[in-house]
Amino acid sequence: MKMMRLATLAALGLAVAGAIGATEPMPGPFLVFFDWGKPEVRSDDGTTLDRVADVYRANAGAHIRLTGHTDRSGNAAVNRAAGLKRAATVRAELEKRGIPRNAMRIASFGEERPLVPTEDGVREVQNRRVEIVLEE
Repeated sequence: MKMMRLATLAALGLAVAGAIGATEPMPGPFLVFFDWGKPEVRSDDGTTLDRVADVYRANAGAHIRLTGHTDRSGNAAVNRAAGLKRAATVRAELEKRGIPRNAMRIASFGEERPLVPTEDGVREVQNRRVEIVLEE
């Protein structure tokens, strides 16, 4: 009985929060992965970019942060430039899907924030990515 009351109170709390203007967090982050040494978006990531465009359209006034990342197979300066180029490529793809350029910011962390920690010089596909985050 006590568990049922807690569940009911929790549900009521969610309903009340929704009624007073609380919003659900934006979905994401979305990830787009890249082949080694290439800045082009892979064809299988088109669905992800379509989803980002849909979420953007459903959240008028949102801004998008695109952050490029690389693996540790090159030197740090080259990797930072590669991450920035990948972020710019994703921005161009999102522009094709109707998102205005001024709604997006790009940056690069290069090899500094890997999803999968590796030794220097290791190629890891999960680290070669652009993270897409929608912000209010």
